[in-house]
Amino acid sequence: MGSGKSTLGKKLAKYAGLQFIDMDHYIEKRNCKTVPQLFEEYGEEGFRKKERKALEELSEFTDVVIATGGGAPCFFDNVDLMNRTGKTIYLNIDPKILADRLIKSKTERPLIKGKSKEELMTFIDETLKKRNAFYTQARYQITRPNANLDEIMEMINSE
Repeated sequence: MGSGKSTLGKKLAKYAGLQFIDMDHYIEKRNCKTVPQLFEEYGEEGFRKKERKALEELSEFTDVVIATGGGAPCFFDNVDLMNRTGKTIYLNIDPKILADRLIKSKTERPLIKGKSKEELMTFIDETLKKRNAFYTQARYQITRPNANLDEIMEMINSE
């Protein structure tokens, strides 16, 4: 959340001449509801099932860059599916940068709604501790917030 998955994904797709898909937007279109509405109606567990279904569908696509939600790799065997069907990248961004971005963000995010900056920092630290085991299974890691597209493409294509 706030790491720049959608922003980098769009740039990377354009740079590589591929289509970009934001998985949250895909889920919203398939369900005719926003992610916050889906969370409210079905709870996190119900949302994660819908997210899994979307991931299974998207894993069949070719020549696309997909930005998943931050929790997507952490449920079911999603990270394994992602690694089997695509080239996965973990945007490993400093938690302070994430907090600053999320505080300024206009996007409604159900998991952080109403949190102060201090509460947000605690949430980010705790969430990253829980999710890191999944995130680090990605084939590639980017640790610089403004990574160069040439370097990213070289890294991905060096396999």
